[in-house]
Amino acid sequence: MKSWKLVPKNDLVLKYVECYWFLEKEAHDSSHTNPKLNPDPSAHLILADNHHIHEYNQEVTSHLVQGDHWIFPHLKTFTMDHSSHFKILGIKFRVGALYSLNLSDFSASLDNVVEANIRQLLGEEQSGVEVLSIDAAYQSNEVRNILDEVLETWFSTTHEDKHSTLVRQILPLLNHTPIADIGNILHRSQRTLERSFLKVTQLTMKQCQSMIRLESILDYLYQRRDNDINWADVASKWNFSDQPHFIRFLKGAIDSTPAEYDKSRDLTIDIYGNFEFN
Repeated sequence: MKSWKLVPKNDLVLKYVECYWFLEKEAHDSSHTNPKLNPDPSAHLILADNHHIHEYNQEVTSHLVQGDHWIFPHLKTFTMDHSSHFKILGIKFRVGALYSLNLSDFSASLDNVVEANIRQLLGEEQSGVEVLSIDAAYQSNEVRNILDEVLETWFSTTHEDKHSTLVRQILPLLNHTPIADIGNILHRSQRTLERSFLKVTQLTMKQCQSMIRLESILDYLYQRRDNDINWADVASKWNFSDQPHFIRFLKGAIDSTPAEYDKSRDLTIDIYGNFEFN
């Protein structure tokens, strides 16, 4: 298995893209064949072999896509079929970025995976990314430079308004601030904040904050996967009212109790690691 993660160097691209990432599962890799993708408020554009079929299952819904595709923000886990080898290059967009990139129709597609028309998105620039995944495992910096150049052209026509500007102010506060306090900090009413946030992200502030919280918890648990975990301490560290409250949170987010998750360790972070930045 090969993987890497890099931050864009171009300032305009960095405004809308959190990172680029690469994952290759080789033919001899016998890791978990059905990893789960945890809830995520960000959209990912996946660049992949045009002949490869990708399967994403969520409760009673199944998504089959071929080649390049979008994984839109999702509130529930996706179970993926990774039984065969594959090679994918991902672009993780910042929360709400699709609104500013004139992709508002797409940003309304919560809990969905759809094929992506790279030619339509990038126009003449698409020829520069079609072969990126071929040597991406060993040329991460070169791949970043090409993506920066291509995306800068696309992003030169971005649309910003009062809603996207306000959401960009809200997002950093969701990491550590109670939602009820954000209005006072930004001198806006709660209704104004919620309306703009929903318009730009298709998520409520509470939904987004819960997913940010979950990702932080999963990263913490990943680093302690070989040690005994004190779940009461975990609940306290993330300010849950008590351990049952934390158990309900995890069950609602990934459909597993802490004990079930500790036994299965079947999320992508457990199977493929946390994609350390190069």
